Amino acid sequence: MTDQKMQIDDPAAAAAQLKNGNAEIDEGLYSRQLYVLGHEAMKRMGSSNILVVGLRGLGVEIAKNIALAGVKSLTLFDPTPAAISDLSSQFFLHPEDVGKPRASVTVPRVSELNPYTPVIEYAATDLLTDLSHLKQFQVVVLTDTPLKTQVAIADYCHNNGIYVVIADTFGLFGCIFTDFGKNFTVGDPTGENPNTGIVAGIDTDGLVSALDETRHGLEDGDYVTFSEVEGMEALNDGTPRKITVKGPYTFSIGDVSGLGTYKRGGLYTQVKMPKILDFEPLSQQLKNPTTLVSDFAKFDRPQQLHVGFQALHIFAEQIGAFPRPHNDEDAAAVFKIAQGLAGEGDEKVELDEKVIRELSYQARGDLSPMAAFFGGLAAQEVLKSVSGKFHPIVQWLYFDSLESLPTSISRTEALCQPLNTRYDGQIVVFGKEYQDKLGNMSEFLVGAGAIGCEMLKNWAMMGLGAGPKGRIIVTDMDQIEKSNLNRQFLFRPADVGKLKSDCAAHAVQAMNPDLKGKIESLRDRVGQDTEHIFNEDFWTGLDAVTNALDNVDARTYVDRRCVFFRKPLLDSGTLGTKGNTQVVLPGITESYSSSQDPPEQSFPMCTLRSFPNRIEHTIAWAKDLFHTYFVGPAETVNLYLTQPNYLANALKQSGNEKQTLEILRDYLVTEKPLTFDDCIAWARYQFEKQYSNTILQLLYNFPKDSTTSSGQPFWSGPKRAPDALKFDPSNPTHFTFVEAGARLHAFNYNINPNGVNRDHYIKVLNNLIIPDFKPDPGVKIQANDSDPDPNANAPISDEEELQKIVSMLPAPKSLAGFKLEPVEFEKDDDTNFHIDFITAASNLRADNYKIAQADRHKTKFIAGKIIPAIATTTALVTGLVNLELYKLVDGKDDIEQYKNGFVNLALPFFGFSEPIASPKGKYVGKNGEVVIDKIWDRFEVENTTLQQFLDDFRDRGLDVTMVSSGVSLLYASFYPPAKVKDRLPLKLSDLVATISKKPVPEHQKNIIFEITAEDQTEEDVEVPYVMVKLQK
Repeated sequence: MTDQKMQIDDPAAAAAQLKNGNAEIDEGLYSRQLYVLGHEAMKRMGSSNILVVGLRGLGVEIAKNIALAGVKSLTLFDPTPAAISDLSSQFFLHPEDVGKPRASVTVPRVSELNPYTPVIEYAATDLLTDLSHLKQFQVVVLTDTPLKTQVAIADYCHNNGIYVVIADTFGLFGCIFTDFGKNFTVGDPTGENPNTGIVAGIDTDGLVSALDETRHGLEDGDYVTFSEVEGMEALNDGTPRKITVKGPYTFSIGDVSGLGTYKRGGLYTQVKMPKILDFEPLSQQLKNPTTLVSDFAKFDRPQQLHVGFQALHIFAEQIGAFPRPHNDEDAAAVFKIAQGLAGEGDEKVELDEKVIRELSYQARGDLSPMAAFFGGLAAQEVLKSVSGKFHPIVQWLYFDSLESLPTSISRTEALCQPLNTRYDGQIVVFGKEYQDKLGNMSEFLVGAGAIGCEMLKNWAMMGLGAGPKGRIIVTDMDQIEKSNLNRQFLFRPADVGKLKSDCAAHAVQAMNPDLKGKIESLRDRVGQDTEHIFNEDFWTGLDAVTNALDNVDARTYVDRRCVFFRKPLLDSGTLGTKGNTQVVLPGITESYSSSQDPPEQSFPMCTLRSFPNRIEHTIAWAKDLFHTYFVGPAETVNLYLTQPNYLANALKQSGNEKQTLEILRDYLVTEKPLTFDDCIAWARYQFEKQYSNTILQLLYNFPKDSTTSSGQPFWSGPKRAPDALKFDPSNPTHFTFVEAGARLHAFNYNINPNGVNRDHYIKVLNNLIIPDFKPDPGVKIQANDSDPDPNANAPISDEEELQKIVSMLPAPKSLAGFKLEPVEFEKDDDTNFHIDFITAASNLRADNYKIAQADRHKTKFIAGKIIPAIATTTALVTGLVNLELYKLVDGKDDIEQYKNGFVNLALPFFGFSEPIASPKGKYVGKNGEVVIDKIWDRFEVENTTLQQFLDDFRDRGLDVTMVSSGVSLLYASFYPPAKVKDRLPLKLSDLVATISKKPVPEHQKNIIFEITAEDQTEEDVEVPYVMVKLQK
């Protein structure tokens, strides 16, 4: 949408566009968020009007996240003139905006984030004169608002059915309050997929047994429905039944008398039951708060902060301003007010004077990471209120990060005075000396996607790397796609197709001009193939590294580099509403690679090939079919055409000669299409082969009434008996399979399908003669994964048969210039027929086996392995990472001061734990016991001879028995003397070059050796690796 004015001036028209011109949500833009919230929740959001009050850092963060999420309209209110200190966290204010009303300058910038969310400025000059104006909103969000005003507005909203979210941050302290009224319905409290499973049995007491290999995953009080149960058909009526868990594979549904006797079959599906919550108004909750604990290590903190925050507001009301930074007189006054409040509730609150004094010291503090944390949290609560999706916070959450305060420098009233700079909101908390330290950091950011954008925004506000010696290097090889715009907020529609790292660096330099010339953007992947770019000089020049990556392999590689160069690493990740943060500290904590995620779920081949029982099985099968049709054969044909002597060399080694030759024959001779009509015919024959003939063959081998060796029905439990499909061009799924298949086949052969309409497809299809199928008694099908594959020892094709196929193939020379175009799977292009084919192929197979179909959206999610994502979680997690970065910059080396975080905004759950210490080992040297760090320690040696190397270790008390580098074994104590004699006088680098037959690369400044050794006890001991330093 190019008309920017329309977004702002005509909310109704712009909101209508949320539905993409034909009442559908724009899945291209909202794709990743839809996988978090679902269509229903998004539609409810699309009819909601939200007001956000207060546009300093916290308010604009909330507004940004709501705008990206997509609502009917977003209204912003803040007539206060912008101050220079607002730039500490308000990323949509520029230095030239100081003195202008915050809302006026912020509205147009927020409106750029999402063409489907109209953003307007609240017309009135104040909120309290006529509260009835608030009735146009479903939710009112208050930030930076006096307590008296909060109470007046919140109580009015409570009485008029308007939802309220209130959030505040003071330095390293923050809080959020929610009130969604009486009888608020939560439709889906967790957002997790409902558990489903196959019933193995139901006894007369109502005990349901799930099939052996799968835990049911249910909890007491859950509800399930049943389908396809034989014998107790009354259970199939769709009524949700409450369950009691009896074991990991069994649960009870209570009384089943009168329902008959269970015979066989059945599926159970968990039903999400709505939860009803009652919220109290703010005036009541101030006296008797209901709090959610954010950090169990600070169990008593919420009650203290509840009192402390009120004391701050009372102080501000009395004096006309919040307490002065680090001022003891004001802090004493705040503590006195807090003491008075502490005794007023039902239970007296014990106050820690240090905590309340810090709250007073930091009251004028405005920190970007805290705004990010509470901005993500508050925006998610707004979305919960209007969508009914996920469990809200009930009703207060307090959070602080006092551990982030610096201890390496002093903080005094003089050092924490504002200096009329853009960093004043941070200086009043940490002091000027610390600000300078932050500015002179050299930081490396790996990835400029969702987390990368948020990270750079925080760093721009914090002034990280903006000092005379500071710098930020960001690298990302990806280009911007439309689906990125929904959460990677530094990018705009005009940036689609450009490099992420360039656009992100450009955007944050506009946010903070101090960063001009301080950010270097690269387009290189960080991996083994770029070690000449990210070389030793590069890594040694860094102070710290931050990962913003979405895959484990890349993270693991960066982690290994950080361990090698002993650099601190901050890692984080999100998955929908879940997020985690990890701190890796040299010599102190374990590294990212120390723990592993569970492996990805994979399905047995036998299940995919013949016995699917879930839609996930048919989607995996369809994706494999996509590869089998449109990727593999084209690549094979191109190898045949381009590799000299391909048949004689490569084929002999592959071991599946016949299969490869048949592909070459089919794709170059017997089934090679000349026109698009040939492609349509090919797709129709594939339909017959996959959905009729293969099924008829399976039922020939295993008829529906067949039994196993133990007399049980063969088609029972996880095995669903299929039926062959009869092609029907009027069935949209049947037609889409042929249309998408023909298009992709045509793509392989560079045949132009343009201008072909549906009628033409039908005409071609009607003229085809489909041969009748006769099952082949010679075909063997594996019945269970535990059985041996009956085709494993099939007789090897005789040479004559293979030669016959070879003789049919055209010589590569005769096809000079001809090649096939393999399809490169791309899930986010809705015009390329990739997901259309996989969806149709999967759903047709689901029809074969009577499995409930999946729509295109769900199929794309599973086949594309899409990671669900939403801006709120990303913002919050990045806030947490930067609270840890404050500690790194300070140089803290006490592991207890650091926190790894785990959050799930859906529940909501917050868990913080001390990082795990790196494991230690020991060996007995000549001077007694030596303790080693198993992750961070290493031996560093010069490039001496092998003899000198062995002698040096003997002096340490270690008798080296084996030395290797990479895959080369350089020395072993069991080698005969003659073999060792020539090696001992060689320099270590020459030894490696000689044995590996490869010279050491020019850019490499060291070589890594692994050694095994015995210590003074003559026992084998675990010792660190060795780094040989090369003089270059």
